[in-house]
Amino acid sequence: MRLSERQVGMIQDSFKKVLPISDAAAQIFYDKLFEYDADLQRLFKQNMGDQGKKLMQTLAVAIGALKDLDKLVPVLQNLAVKHLDYGVKVEDYTPVGNALLFTLEKGLGNSFTQELKQAWIVLLKVVFNVMRQAAYPDFDPITYKNIKRYNI
Repeated sequence: MRLSERQVGMIQDSFKKVLPISDAAAQIFYDKLFEYDADLQRLFKQNMGDQGKKLMQTLAVAIGALKDLDKLVPVLQNLAVKHLDYGVKVEDYTPVGNALLFTLEKGLGNSFTQELKQAWIVLLKVVFNVMRQAAYPDFDPITYKNIKRYNI
């Protein structure tokens, strides 16, 4: 699964619109993430304002590198392995993706079209598959089924 040039452009343009509201977006993201799965709060030991800034900086770097996914892959792989030390589990990627989509919908309003949402979904699948395969050697994106239930 790859992103088209159009999808990359759409994602990058939409994220530029989120940057001016990055603090609020991070707050929306974490509020929704913990609503989906309150157990994930255990992973965050630092000030959530600082954590939000790190989230937005990481997203900015990753989204800025979308035109060269081959260079982004090792960064994502290292990030995934590092997240193992924090206690991230394979199923934790699901609520993260859903919380990010919710945040984008809230932050972008009517400009978060169905086409843009689909582009972000493709991106998240690519990113999360790369990360899961790096962190969990037995992970197979074709056969994986997340059976955990979330508060939606």
